[in-house]
Amino acid sequence: MNSSSFNFTLLLPLIVGCLMAASASNFYQDFDITWGDGRGKIGNSGEVLTLSLDKASGSGFQSQNEYLFGKIDMQLKLVPGNSAGTVTAYYLSSKGSTWDEIDFEFLGNLSGDPYILHTNVFSQGKGNREQQFYLWFDPSADFHTYSILWNPQRIIFSVDGTPIREFKNMESIGIPFPKNQPMRIYSSLWNADDWATRGGLVKTDWTQAPFTASYRNFNANACVWSNGASSCKSNSPSSASNNNAWFSQELDSTSQQRLQWVQKNYMIYNYCTDAKRFPQGLPPECKMS
Repeated sequence: MNSSSFNFTLLLPLIVGCLMAASASNFYQDFDITWGDGRGKIGNSGEVLTLSLDKASGSGFQSQNEYLFGKIDMQLKLVPGNSAGTVTAYYLSSKGSTWDEIDFEFLGNLSGDPYILHTNVFSQGKGNREQQFYLWFDPSADFHTYSILWNPQRIIFSVDGTPIREFKNMESIGIPFPKNQPMRIYSSLWNADDWATRGGLVKTDWTQAPFTASYRNFNANACVWSNGASSCKSNSPSSASNNNAWFSQELDSTSQQRLQWVQKNYMIYNYCTDAKRFPQGLPPECKMS
């Protein structure tokens, strides 16, 4: 197999995933609005979900299904204008005191200043693995696709198909990896003006309320966990099907280059370079990167 066909083969799951993300989803069937006293709404016959925040309350939703590995896509359009003090969180999480979690959080800002995309990975209740990015577009002007690929080998965060972060399974050097606890999808829009914008210096301007974030085109190509069993026939779904290619997917050379481009030009914080925060030495996974 020559290199060009090899690269195309590795890119095929990404192409298929992008096509699938555009397929019809129904928020009535896939999600429950869990809090907000009417501030979360599903419209357009289940095609669009909106969360709103005002001074009294934010709002949130969660998936009806739990998942143990998958490729999760959602299109979001964030709060426009002066969104300082607000946080739109979109994440996977399990329950309990030793929970696993895979986070996207969008930290609002003053009009004209960029959103900060905050990412984190928790395994067995331990997080502190923050990486933060600016985006190369205005995420409040239109919908963009935010994806989590989670398989037994790695977690890949992507924006519009461009990888921005990879967290590899490094259990071989004693670092726990999320692989045993099924997780639901959660999202919420809430006020965090004690820390979200410039460390809490900029407060939420409630004259701009209500603040609204919108969601559409959810797609989960994933193993659904129900009654103690996975919808995938085994721990290794047949890789012969393009639908299951995500289970063993890794970054090819082109995707590696795109990841490096994002991290060079748009990463604004990386826990792995924050020596002051870890005076006893950087976390062991940082030395493997």
